[in-house]
Amino acid sequence: MSKVKTVLKELKASVSGSSSRKSSHHDLFPRKDRHSTESPVRGGEEKEVEAKLSSTEDLVDDSGTDSDSDHHGPPQKHIEDFLTNNTDPPEIKEHYGKLPIMQSIPPPRKEHERPERWWHLAQMTSESAGQHVVFRGRIHVVRHMSAKMCFIVFREGIDTIQGVLRAKDGEVSENMVRFAEHMRPGTIVLTKGLLRQAEQRVNLTSVHDVEIEITDLHLESARTVPVPFSVYEAEEQTEDHRIADRVRLANRILDLRTPTSQAIFRIQSGVCHFFRDYLDHLRFVEIHTPKLQGGATEGGSEVFKLNYFGRDAFLAQSPQLAKQMCIAADFQRVYEIGPVFRAENSNTPRHLTEYTGLDIEMVIDTHYHEAMHTIDNTLKHIFKGIYKRYRPEIETLKHHFPSEDMIIPDETVRITFAEGAKLLNESGWKNDDGEGQSEYEDLPTKAERELGRLVKEKYNTDYYILDKFPASARPFYTMPDAENPNLTNSFDFMVRGQEILSGGQRVHDYDMLKNNLERMGMDPETLKEYMDGFAYIAPPHAGAGIGLERVVSLILELGNLRYASLFHRDPKSFPQPPRSDLRYPDDSTLSRHKGKLQPLENLVANYGDATNTSFMDERFRIWRDDKTGAAIAYTPEHGRAVCAGDPLCDPRQYGEVAEAFIEWLQEAKGMKPIWVLIGKPFEAVIGERFGFRSFSVAAEQRVDLERHAHLQVDKDVERKVRHAKNEGVEVTEYGNKIPDEMKTKIDQRIKDWQAGRKGEQVHLSDITPWVDQTHRQYFVAQDKEGKVHSMVVLAELALKHGVQVKWALDFPGAPNGSIEMIVQDALKSAAASNKQATFGAGASPELKAGHHISSTKAASLAKMYDSITKRMHLENKTGFRAKFNPWHDPVYIAYPAKGLGQKGIRAIVDFFKEDGHSETSK
Repeated sequence: MSKVKTVLKELKASVSGSSSRKSSHHDLFPRKDRHSTESPVRGGEEKEVEAKLSSTEDLVDDSGTDSDSDHHGPPQKHIEDFLTNNTDPPEIKEHYGKLPIMQSIPPPRKEHERPERWWHLAQMTSESAGQHVVFRGRIHVVRHMSAKMCFIVFREGIDTIQGVLRAKDGEVSENMVRFAEHMRPGTIVLTKGLLRQAEQRVNLTSVHDVEIEITDLHLESARTVPVPFSVYEAEEQTEDHRIADRVRLANRILDLRTPTSQAIFRIQSGVCHFFRDYLDHLRFVEIHTPKLQGGATEGGSEVFKLNYFGRDAFLAQSPQLAKQMCIAADFQRVYEIGPVFRAENSNTPRHLTEYTGLDIEMVIDTHYHEAMHTIDNTLKHIFKGIYKRYRPEIETLKHHFPSEDMIIPDETVRITFAEGAKLLNESGWKNDDGEGQSEYEDLPTKAERELGRLVKEKYNTDYYILDKFPASARPFYTMPDAENPNLTNSFDFMVRGQEILSGGQRVHDYDMLKNNLERMGMDPETLKEYMDGFAYIAPPHAGAGIGLERVVSLILELGNLRYASLFHRDPKSFPQPPRSDLRYPDDSTLSRHKGKLQPLENLVANYGDATNTSFMDERFRIWRDDKTGAAIAYTPEHGRAVCAGDPLCDPRQYGEVAEAFIEWLQEAKGMKPIWVLIGKPFEAVIGERFGFRSFSVAAEQRVDLERHAHLQVDKDVERKVRHAKNEGVEVTEYGNKIPDEMKTKIDQRIKDWQAGRKGEQVHLSDITPWVDQTHRQYFVAQDKEGKVHSMVVLAELALKHGVQVKWALDFPGAPNGSIEMIVQDALKSAAASNKQATFGAGASPELKAGHHISSTKAASLAKMYDSITKRMHLENKTGFRAKFNPWHDPVYIAYPAKGLGQKGIRAIVDFFKEDGHSETSK
């Protein structure tokens, strides 16, 4: 039995069930909701697209963009086909269909006819059973039962209810059932039906005891674009199959539709309500402070600087200065709920660059603890109100974010910072430097959490106050302790071992404040408006700032602060668009010239990586997008389309191009795609936008030419190169033009080399050195008699990738060191005009999980990969390339849910083992 067959037999059980995701092929690759007379897809086989463009587009005017109409592809049945050309009589067709866009035109009504009452799902209870209902909702999920029956779960906000649609003579047709079954999750429909007692309890909906016998179903807004996950999938996920945080947060609109997210933000709204409620009762005044300031609020570098009409300005790090100015203006007691900006380049689950602050400031009589007690009572009012009013939401959240109610004693525990440090040190806690906690230095995050654990163990509380912070951990406006200038009159409030609030007494003396600013290197003149308040005299005061998202996250134990932020902002938000540095600017996919496609070879030079240089091989079929000109290469294998490398287009077009190709592939060829050897940016797009699963077992082996990594070889390589030179081997660089006589000699040597290979080979590309010579550089190593011993061909890639060592062939009988010598010479030549080179993909030492791969599946795939690697000796190439100090850039295999299985594995293995293909030979 061959190695490949043996591997497949061993791995059949572990991989054939490669997806447990509850979605259909139909839903993952949705068809556009077009009229049946329109062509459903765009793009097609390269020659067909070229012919269409040359005959339909104006070849004279190249300045415009091409049309989306008349796309190539066979017609297929769309959802509107169920509304036309069927045999249903008019009186049946009235019960289903597609409504026009709602533009607030009153519906026609008979005289004295009362409008129908619209229902909300939450109003549908057993007491209302027997009534006819009309409502608008989203399709949550459709369950096919038979040709004559289906169940539809409708969703409105966090409420869901089951509907039953069954064919009945003279009322509901089978065509109406099929129409309903083709609606995708997220579609908005207008529904009528009879509310009735459920035949049995419906556990998967929020309304359990009643269901709807559907009589009318009309589509208002249909989803026509693919989604990486549906609300149903997000809510039904399990520990073994869960949607990754990055996928949910990258598709925030979808995630916010889930009952889990809805519950989070209802509770967040409640936190703000109870905050206002309690402080309004104490006669605080709500204020709204400016977020543009002339100086940094807190000092330091964690501030966003911007140009304000030619002058420097800053986004407020807190409303602190404005709050104090209000106190100086005799407002007595103020609070605010508003945005706060912190330029911390921190990408942890507990940091954001913009969050919502709940801020409070108040005049004190004799002691800053007056403010501390007010804040303590405010927070307890919030906690009590949340657990009482939002109990259903809390229980909903526990499905995905298990948590226990906070333990909050009647008398809040208060310890000093020094006492906290003592607790830590007595427990044996050490920081990363192996030292204990100083009572005069701030707590690192690990110490903060450990202290929370120790306090809970000693006092049985999840909530406590840490008082008397060291001066080194507080901003310039904090009042120092009267007895110990190393301490301050300040405090933190802690929840579940993390700080949610910082506060304390403020400096209200002008001279003390001015000295503090100057000592910190800040210019008081940049804060003149603020300083004037103290020059004009301000009363003693204290206050605090609370992080709303952090409070919510810790109450509910969400783990990641971003789930408590509506649209989170962190250092990775607003990624800079990739630069479009092209070798052939006229052949950009951002502006295709009318009437023609960009040459495939130029697209590789503009956008390609190592894998794309194989697109010219005969084994590949080339799909071209008639809108952008983008190209994707694929090979049919066992009912799958194995697509090699990233799409050739501007990275900003990855999502659009992939969607067009996937739809064409499904409708024109009836195949599922499996992408191999794709880079991280494209893997992220198809993982987050289309829900593809992915893992990495290979990496581009790139050489940093700019830092001369190729010259830093070990002594063994140097010895081999010297040996080759002593044997009279010389390297000739031919550029992209090589004499016919030399081609003939090389062709014969390639045949000699191929004849000497043994066993099954794992390759990507044919050895076709004379294809696309424009973008190649040739290096030949010969002895003094003119015998060819080695050859290297460099292929031109996108500027950011430099060049590829496309082929490095060591022919039979070559002197030891000939191949090392010629590869190093080729890399030296490439370094003159490129920052980077790649040998192409090589085997990785271990499997790396990408999107939507559970730990169980990753372990199964890792076992599979290890078996294949050993049987096929995939590490051989990697070992030779290591001589030139490459670094490893992971490339991925990606496939749709339920798109791998035994056939998918066989397709991938057979794709790489086809006879006659070869890359680097060492």
